[in-house]
Amino acid sequence: MIEFFIGLQPWQQALLGTLFTYFMTALGAALVFFFKEIKKEVLNYMLGFASGVMIAASFWSLLDPAIARAEENGDIAWLAVAIGFAFGGLFLYGADRLLPHIDGARKSTKKGFPDYLKKTFLLVFSITLHNIPEGLAVGVAFGAVNQAADPRLAVLAAISVTLGIGIQNFPEGAAVSIPMRQAGTSRTKAFFYGQASGFVEPIAGVLGALLVSAMTQILPYALAFAAGAMIYVVVEELIPEAQQSHKEHSHMAVFGVMTGFVIMMILDVALG
Repeated sequence: MIEFFIGLQPWQQALLGTLFTYFMTALGAALVFFFKEIKKEVLNYMLGFASGVMIAASFWSLLDPAIARAEENGDIAWLAVAIGFAFGGLFLYGADRLLPHIDGARKSTKKGFPDYLKKTFLLVFSITLHNIPEGLAVGVAFGAVNQAADPRLAVLAAISVTLGIGIQNFPEGAAVSIPMRQAGTSRTKAFFYGQASGFVEPIAGVLGALLVSAMTQILPYALAFAAGAMIYVVVEELIPEAQQSHKEHSHMAVFGVMTGFVIMMILDVALG
């Protein structure tokens, strides 16, 4: 499997990886055909789990390699990574403010354009927006393979990012489709909106891989950028959403974060 990935172009590796993460999103959304509702404590745990996975992946799969690559390039490692990380968060913040969408943690809040835009359009747009950094993270990770001293280790690290994001996409898909079904949306439509959140990931992944492959010096910044964007999503959307219910259920989010963090840490250290 590793040799197969090494033989591919970075954009092809990124495409395969992000197709997997999309499939996991669709698989999670498909739970709507089996369940009409999901207990709040279970949903909180799933959202917390996704947060823990993304936090761990941000460091072990993105920031740590970014620091190593910056040092190899002769850059001031802490400065390069800090710049990339900050711009990742600022990029998502700008998109959050300027583009029309519904804020997941405060469902009635609409930012940016006027309120006359249809709710379904806003919902799909918001889901798509917050999956961009996940696709970028996979694409950047695979884009780094051809520039690595040991391509095998780089592929393993990229696969760990892909697995981690795929794992967190499963509950993410369910967290979109099942509440929509619970609110009265048909199963088919709820599934469509749930799996639609993964559409953007292959596009962002391929673009990320092509950009990094063409401009090798930006790799540390790109890795840190992806990490900053992922952390922004966790803090802005996932954790507030998991914590908004009654206090007796909010501790499930904490357990989910810890479980997701530990699993992703193990994957990254064992594979990378």
